[in-house]
Amino acid sequence: MNTIVRKQMSIHPDVMDLLNNQIAMEMKASASYLAMASWCDQRELLNSKALFYKQAEEEREHAMKIFEFINDNGGAAISPNVTNVNNDFESLISIYETALEQEISVTQSIFKIFKAARKADDYITEVFLQWFITEQAEEEDTFRSILDIFGLMEGMPLKMIDERIPTE
Repeated sequence: MNTIVRKQMSIHPDVMDLLNNQIAMEMKASASYLAMASWCDQRELLNSKALFYKQAEEEREHAMKIFEFINDNGGAAISPNVTNVNNDFESLISIYETALEQEISVTQSIFKIFKAARKADDYITEVFLQWFITEQAEEEDTFRSILDIFGLMEGMPLKMIDERIPTE
């Protein structure tokens, strides 16, 4: 990705490109969670709907945090084009499995940027990313815990399972 780099940039240009890719990934995750929320809303799965609307907003906030970080440190943040968002799901459990896979991918991407920052002696970005690493551990744990609910309540009506989904 080619970007305009301002003088006196505090972050490494290669790391900035990875951060811009992360913005796109976070915005796609946000759009994906909106699609999941819509699917749940159409089926009156209220707790899941609320959780996915909240997740969509959180992912957007993550993207904005990175966006502002890049600009605040002399770089050039790029507004992403979000495409290819899946709006068709076969089941609620498949949605949560997809959500966990998505969070694992985001975590791996954050790790990749962290390693690149460390290799480039980009200490500012390395410190900045520590919050994201902690956040990703929490996100993955949330979805793993929800998938555990499905395992514990196998065979129960979907509405009863949805009522056990934490919205906070």
